[in-house]
Amino acid sequence: MMDIAGEINAIRREVRGRVVVLQREYPAEIEDVWGACTDPERIGRWFLPVSGDLRLGGRYQLEGNAGGEILKCERPRLLRVSWIFGDAAATFVEVRLSSIDSGTKFVLEHSGDVDEKFWEQFGPGAVGVGWDLTVFGLALHLAGVDRPHEGWESSPEAGELMTASAAAWRAAHEASGEDPAQAKAAAERTTAFYVPKAQ
Repeated sequence: MMDIAGEINAIRREVRGRVVVLQREYPAEIEDVWGACTDPERIGRWFLPVSGDLRLGGRYQLEGNAGGEILKCERPRLLRVSWIFGDAAATFVEVRLSSIDSGTKFVLEHSGDVDEKFWEQFGPGAVGVGWDLTVFGLALHLAGVDRPHEGWESSPEAGELMTASAAAWRAAHEASGEDPAQAKAAAERTTAFYVPKAQ
């Protein structure tokens, strides 16, 4: 049984305008975390299968998800990619790693021009909940545990995690200065999207 509160509290969330930032510490060496984030075989074990020309200037495609170009790759500290999902405008994902006494600090920043109506409807949780699930998968992988089974994302446990994640992003949204009523409404719509039976 997963420690939902522990997983939610392991991530520090911040909203800067329309930029979402996640920070988490992993009890693993920086080279191990870097390898997990850049080795295609390992990426497929905790995130999604990835294909493409995985080098600086190359293009990548996550199976059934986003793709883009590898814009920066500075081993073992910085990875920046464009992030194109469907017909949406390109946004950008940057991962920064640093060594700390307890292992590695992982910081993910998702930025770019987000459609105003989409942001008003869902707020930061639209991408934030997905990234929370991703850094959870990375934590499992680094601990030597297989990612959750096929179909796990529709399980009650996953629903509880996604609901708690949407609430955490609501708090980060409010902390950024957003009107509490708007942040609440956006979080409720995000929860209904990720966990349809919750509403």
